[in-house]
Amino acid sequence: MEQQLNQIRDQQRQTWDKFSPGWKKWDELVLGWIAPVGDELIRNARLHDACHLLDVAGGTGEPGLSAARIVTRGKVTVIDLSDGMLEVAAEKAARRGIVNFETRQCDVGAMPFDDGSFDAVTCRFGFMFFPDIGLGLKEMKRVSKPGARICSAVWGAPERNPWATTVMSAIAAHVEMPPAAPGAPGLFRCAAPGFMASAYQDAGLRNIVETEISGEVEFDSPGQYWLFMTEIAAPVVAGLAKTDEPTRDAIRDAVLSGARQTSGNGKARFNWSARVITGER
Repeated sequence: MEQQLNQIRDQQRQTWDKFSPGWKKWDELVLGWIAPVGDELIRNARLHDACHLLDVAGGTGEPGLSAARIVTRGKVTVIDLSDGMLEVAAEKAARRGIVNFETRQCDVGAMPFDDGSFDAVTCRFGFMFFPDIGLGLKEMKRVSKPGARICSAVWGAPERNPWATTVMSAIAAHVEMPPAAPGAPGLFRCAAPGFMASAYQDAGLRNIVETEISGEVEFDSPGQYWLFMTEIAAPVVAGLAKTDEPTRDAIRDAVLSGARQTSGNGKARFNWSARVITGER
């Protein structure tokens, strides 16, 4: 089992490093899109100016960079598997003159921090990809102080996230994709209502609350949506890699057609839905 978890972890690190340039390119669009989720995590964390916040799977820096503006006498530590993603976060902090912000490459399942190090923990869209969700929560609990809040967000149901399913459905219609193993890391692994709340309960956290937050993401055109998804989404790239040029063109045409139907003004608009979970140490 440990070997299998290590293989998943290593594959995840390689994937996020590979796609970090795409995430850097599209950073402004992505962060504007999911800013409401980060804002909700920060509110739920109940930060004060002297907090030391741990942001897990922090990628290109949010919500940690926003939190650093609140914890003016404290500090934000952002961890991620990917050095490439963390380099983007560190560059942004330096450019903005944010000095109470640090990055650390590590695995959530074996964090290099002492027990009770942090006043709060946030994790936006990380749990879906952890090799072991329970181990990740156990570690978050270990490094948290008594009474600390552990706040996370995961994507909601596929049917409520057409920004992802539009392109993946088009690929599935043309490419035979092997079914994912039960519990395998993936975008909608944690989507079922109560799934994460149950994991929090199993970890021994208290006062657990799970809510839904939703919104809309807008792309300048269907073509921009296609370009975005083919530059940041590993499953999309993996699926397209199995096609020849005519099949890829057919998939692209289907995606563009579907995206055109989302808006009457030439843009592409998609709904999104996430589940936000909070518990106390």
